[in-house]
Amino acid sequence: MPDFDPQAFEDALIAEMRANNGEVTSGPLAGHPLLVLSSHGAKSDEPRRAILTFSRDNGDYVVAGTAGGSPTTPSWIHNLREHPDVTIEAENRTVPARATIVDGADERDRLWNQHVARLPWFADYPAQTGRTIPIVRLTPADRN
Repeated sequence: MPDFDPQAFEDALIAEMRANNGEVTSGPLAGHPLLVLSSHGAKSDEPRRAILTFSRDNGDYVVAGTAGGSPTTPSWIHNLREHPDVTIEAENRTVPARATIVDGADERDRLWNQHVARLPWFADYPAQTGRTIPIVRLTPADRN
């Protein structure tokens, strides 16, 4: 069995999204609302990308730093703290956006509950990770 190549998997996933108006139509992520987050490394300032499941809130994209259920906060969260100006590719469009890590407990909880209502498989992540999952609001520049 060949080794799993995460770069090749991501490249194929992005190609499928682009070929299908922003949607994934096959494989384990078929039907999931996905976006490509392009940012810069917190320390290196090198380009980084992450493919994330999203929900929507008043025109913004909302993503959760679950790291697939890992007890460690994903590196892209740290990148956004240092470099909040990002690009997102979602729903067949690519736009600059501003990332805001939601710090207020009430707003974070509201967005988390809304995210879980839209994406029920996220409900088990808090117990699985043993940490508070960061929530990030991505506001497209054309909304500012």
